[in-house]
Amino acid sequence: MKILAEYGRDDLAKVYIAKLREENHQRYLIEFVESIQPPLPREKKWVLIVSSMFGCPVQCKMCDAGGDFSGGLTVEELLAQIDYMVRRRFPDGKPSTKKFKIQFARMGEPSLNPAVLEALESLASRYDTSGLHISVSSIAPKTTAAESFFNELLRIKNRYYSQGKFQLQFSIHTTDEQKRNELIPVHKWSFDEIATYGKRFALPQQGDRKITLNFAPIVGYPIDVDTIYHYFDPKTFLIKLTPVNPTFRSKESSFVSAVDPNDATSSDDLIKSFRKKGYDVILSIGVLEENQIGSNCGQFIQRALGIYHRPEQSYELERYIIKSPDNEK
Repeated sequence: MKILAEYGRDDLAKVYIAKLREENHQRYLIEFVESIQPPLPREKKWVLIVSSMFGCPVQCKMCDAGGDFSGGLTVEELLAQIDYMVRRRFPDGKPSTKKFKIQFARMGEPSLNPAVLEALESLASRYDTSGLHISVSSIAPKTTAAESFFNELLRIKNRYYSQGKFQLQFSIHTTDEQKRNELIPVHKWSFDEIATYGKRFALPQQGDRKITLNFAPIVGYPIDVDTIYHYFDPKTFLIKLTPVNPTFRSKESSFVSAVDPNDATSSDDLIKSFRKKGYDVILSIGVLEENQIGSNCGQFIQRALGIYHRPEQSYELERYIIKSPDNEK
C-alpha cells in the first residue's frame, strides 16, 4: 500500500488516500479516515473508517463514492488500512484507547464484499477486544450474495462482538418508496425485511446494541414517523439524523438538508415525533471543519482523481459481486 496524500488535523480528523494496486494502467485508489470526537481525546475514543471497495456500484444520489468502481478489496487490503493508522499512532500495534471503533462505512457497500467477513473474524484476534467496537453500514442490497453476507454477519457478531460491541446501521433516508429508490437506485430490502432481520440480529439478552436507522433528511423527501413505527420496534431500532453532506453529488442534485448543521434546533419537531413513539434518537452534527477536511464519503478521492466519473446505473448488482482476489466480476 502506497500513501499518496493525507489531509486534515491530528486533533480532529485525517483522510488518507492510498494506491493498493496498479493493473492494466488502472489506478486502484481508496481513502480511509481516522477521527476523534472532541472533547474526548484519542485515549478515550478513536474511530477508524475504512473502505471495502474501489468506488461503489450502488451510486447513492448523495454519495461521491459511486464512481470509477473497480471491485472489492481483499482481506489483506482491508486490514492494511487499519494497520497503517494503528501503527502511525501506536508503533507497537496496540491501540491504547478505551474505545477503539472500526467502521466499515467509507467507500463501498460492505455486504457486497465477502472479504469484510474475513476481516471481522481476523480483527477479533488481531487487537485487544476489550475496547474494540465494530460498525457496519449498509443500504441492505437485495442479492443472494448480500443475503449470505448478513447471515454470516449474524454468526460473527454472536461469536465475537456481543455485549454491545457491534453497531449495525441501515441507511433509510426517506419513507417514500419512490423517492427512496431515487436516492438508492438498486434492489434492496423492504422495510419489512430489514425489520425481520433486525429482530434476529439485535438480542437484548446478549446486551446487543439497537440497530441504527440512518436518515440524512432532505427537503422534499418525507419521513413519516408512523410508517417507521409500523415496521420498526423501538426496542430493537434507534434513529440517527445527520445533515446531508456537501458532496459533489448532493450539490449536483441540488439537495437541501432538512437538518441545518448550523442550527441544532432545526430538527426538533422530527426528533420529538420519534421520541413520542419511544425511539432513542441521535442527532449527529459533526464539527463543520470536517467538511473542509474532506472526510465525507468519497469526497476526497474525487479530488485526487481530478474527475467525476460514474458507471452506468444498474439494478443488477449480482454482476458486481467479487468472485476472486483478482476482482473477476
